Amino acid sequence: MSQPRPPPTSSGNPSAPPQKEPSSSHATGLRYPSNGKTIYHRHLSRSRTAELSQASFAYLFSEMVTYAQRRVTGIQDLEKRLNTQGHPLGLKLLDLLLIREPPRSQSRPLNIITLLHFIKINLWQHLFGRQADRLEKSSDPDAPDEYMIIDNEPLVNAYISVPKEMSQLNCAAFVAGIIEGVCDGAVFPARVTAHSVGSKEEGEMWPGKTVFLVKFQPEVLEREALIGGKG
Repeated sequence: MSQPRPPPTSSGNPSAPPQKEPSSSHATGLRYPSNGKTIYHRHLSRSRTAELSQASFAYLFSEMVTYAQRRVTGIQDLEKRLNTQGHPLGLKLLDLLLIREPPRSQSRPLNIITLLHFIKINLWQHLFGRQADRLEKSSDPDAPDEYMIIDNEPLVNAYISVPKEMSQLNCAAFVAGIIEGVCDGAVFPARVTAHSVGSKEEGEMWPGKTVFLVKFQPEVLEREALIGGKG
């Protein structure tokens, strides 16, 4: 009775072990899923309800602050670095959030108020699962270019322990950078800074209350005056 023969291999030698195809992951050092698909294969609208655990976010953000803290000359320098980290995210989030809107409302903001409401509602909802608490215009008659987005309890400050010698530090400068990126991407160039304003009266309820001061460039107000603020 004849014995069954082993299946032939690519080398033509039945006794030789099967050869493995070279993997591109060995050359690049990156690991890919078995199905060959990565995050770049996902549809832009399919993960709009996805959430990241706060523990994961807290760890990642604390590492970002530690990285930004290296070789800084002071608090202002550290906040500037956090702002710089957030700016490119804002540029990309503007396009992403507009794409996820219904087709009829995918137009870019055409005036200051529309843009700020987009940030207060859409951007905050995407980042923190809720809207910002308030949106106000500066009451200073000499500052018509200043607006304030107020968050009573910024998530980015919830897991940051600030030493006494750095009590003026507000790590929400990272979020200010994101807002600035959205403004720049929408062609409303602005300078955005984060300020801690928790008062003694509000200390027990909102100790980390933060105002994001949005100061638009002069050309934005000039354009606003030409179009009459209508989008």
